[in-house]
Amino acid sequence: MTGRGAVGVLVAGAEIALVTCLVAGVRVPPPVVVAAEAVVLVMLLWQGPRVWRLYADEGWAAVRAAAPVRLLRLVGHELRALHSLALWVARRRHGVGRPGAYAAPYTGPQTAMMYGLLFVAVVETVMLALLIPWPAVHAVVLFLDVYTVVQILGLHAGCVTRPHVVAADGSLRIRYGGFYDVRVPAAAIGSVRVDRRHSDAKEDGVLGLGVGGQTTVLVELTEPVSYLRPLGARAEARAVRFHADDPRALVAAVTRGRTPPSPIPGPPV
Repeated sequence: MTGRGAVGVLVAGAEIALVTCLVAGVRVPPPVVVAAEAVVLVMLLWQGPRVWRLYADEGWAAVRAAAPVRLLRLVGHELRALHSLALWVARRRHGVGRPGAYAAPYTGPQTAMMYGLLFVAVVETVMLALLIPWPAVHAVVLFLDVYTVVQILGLHAGCVTRPHVVAADGSLRIRYGGFYDVRVPAAAIGSVRVDRRHSDAKEDGVLGLGVGGQTTVLVELTEPVSYLRPLGARAEARAVRFHADDPRALVAAVTRGRTPPSPIPGPPV
């Protein structure tokens, strides 16, 4: 691995660790958030000219071949956060437009924590703006603080605008913001039920997507389903635990979609 690739891996790992803490309900000090986002910004500025030159010379195929997968995933997370903010402002949701689709929100356990973190970040931004006397340092810190506020909003907006989706045929799209997007065909669903847990313990072959340290739905599969981890590694799961604010409604939507219609029209006699 090259030095550039190693740095990309370290930065991406730190970013995912930060997101994991936020999802688990761990309070992260605002200076840590500011430092993490500052490093991400430096990485983007560092790689930006190189990516642009590759794109101008040979197109996106060359960019994908030359850039580390983890770095591309990291850039993708940042762009999806900004896109989610735009969707949030426009009061739109991603991937919920098909007829008969049921959208299941999952942000309930983390909303208060997110807004609390946002409040602390805004207060810190104002206080530092008032306390730092050096213009150059003031400008840099203000930019990083504002960027951190935008990223916190983008993380929450990603969860609001990208809910779980149950299609009309009972297939599932299980998501967490822009970090996870797991598609489960209806034929691969063995059973789905409400199963409330408040543990983050890992289980072999089980993908756990808790929110605030809790899951409310368990989907057991008849065959493994592949998915991408946030850093780009591909994995397989034989069961998925995840959170939905209204788990009974989600389970009912999946069951309704997978139940074949009665061959006899009309009410029973």
